[in-house]
Amino acid sequence: MNHFILIASLLLLFLLNNFVVEARQIAKSTTTGTRWVVLVAGSNYYENYRHQADVCHAYQILKNGGLKDENIIVFMYDDIAFNVQNPRPGIIINKPYGPDVYNGVPKDYTGENCTANNFLAVILGNRTALTGGSGKVVNSGPNDYIFIYYADHGSAGMVTMPTGDDLYAKDLIEVLKKKHEAKSYKSMVFYLEACESGSMFDGLLTEDMNIYAVTASTPAESSYAMYCPGHYPSPEDDFETCLGDLFSISWIEDSEKHDLQKETLQQQHGVVRRRTLVDYLDFSSHVMQYGNKELSKEPIFSYIGTNPDNDNFTMKAEEFSSNPSAEIAHSSRLTRGAVSQRDAQLHYLWHRFNRSADGSSEKIEAQKQLQNEILSRQQVDQNIHQIIALVFGEENVSKMIESIRPAGQPLVDDWDCLKMLVRIYGEICGSLSIYGKKYTRAMANMCNAGINEKQMTLASNQACLK
Repeated sequence: MNHFILIASLLLLFLLNNFVVEARQIAKSTTTGTRWVVLVAGSNYYENYRHQADVCHAYQILKNGGLKDENIIVFMYDDIAFNVQNPRPGIIINKPYGPDVYNGVPKDYTGENCTANNFLAVILGNRTALTGGSGKVVNSGPNDYIFIYYADHGSAGMVTMPTGDDLYAKDLIEVLKKKHEAKSYKSMVFYLEACESGSMFDGLLTEDMNIYAVTASTPAESSYAMYCPGHYPSPEDDFETCLGDLFSISWIEDSEKHDLQKETLQQQHGVVRRRTLVDYLDFSSHVMQYGNKELSKEPIFSYIGTNPDNDNFTMKAEEFSSNPSAEIAHSSRLTRGAVSQRDAQLHYLWHRFNRSADGSSEKIEAQKQLQNEILSRQQVDQNIHQIIALVFGEENVSKMIESIRPAGQPLVDDWDCLKMLVRIYGEICGSLSIYGKKYTRAMANMCNAGINEKQMTLASNQACLK
């Protein structure tokens, strides 16, 4: 009798194993094309540690998901792992006491080759347009899936890169249109972490391009840095900078633990939206969706694979909730902290100043850098205020700075005008800092109100050169 039970148990185990294998094969058969991934950390310097940490962690998810390095293209300045300020030389972590996520990450476009032009050339698969780097491009075909993840500083209508020109929404959308017209992908998913990241797609990304975009914030919100010194959960004491970004760690940590053959993009959106908006209620942004939202019904597996170790993971229905009001009353984590992307540098400098020994050279240098940052912010505030007042009158300054177009309408009608105003300001008043780029919306509003090159040049000279 016992012998019979043993045989029956072994037979049942064999059948269950075959069922699991067959289920995985069926899921995999739905993705007949090649998966291509582009990862971009659009900043440099140690105070922006988090962007490269996010990208490196995303790479580890892809590798565990079965993707090959030949199909993963990484943009990162690569000045963090061996930075003199890094307390773990050669190691990058993305959460407090977390594992190394730097090991094995491809060095495709680093340093001076980490540019917007190279990024756009990579998307198009245009090797002749590249200037340096590994030469890897998205050489995709009509049955292929593309996933792009971009973590960076941003402002209305643009995101930055560590070297070269900023990336404007119009230029990104034009390249995506060319990629679509070339019929060189089946579908594409684009995750974007940046302040005002919704402005990169709102009113610009059409459904017929078969692209599903998710942004960390609306066109008029900041996104937030996470795992920062002095905030819970905090990194180890010897870290002086934030380790990750709230939207980014939300989708990455969700992908890390779940069976992505079962979880859809829409379900992940619910998880990420709840964590980004509710769990950090005092420091929150609204995760947005653009483009072809029907694609959100697809499994995440189609784009980034899945870790076999997570095959038997079963999610509870409430994990997929995207209703913030249902969570607020029950959240016990509202004491957690996050820092606005735009203020992360100020937080970094303030933390360095506070922890330096009184009277030390480090304290004096930290105080100098902090004061310079504050004065720089005050100066750009004054410059923009005066330029607007000179052209449109003092009574219209607030309107130009604060006016937000309705949802579904692009930031600006004339993108060349916006580029022109940013260029003129840079030439006369100095390049806009990460903080200063908060005023690109004001410049867009000035374009929509009809300002011309002569007016901007004259006003900038009066405001900045006196």
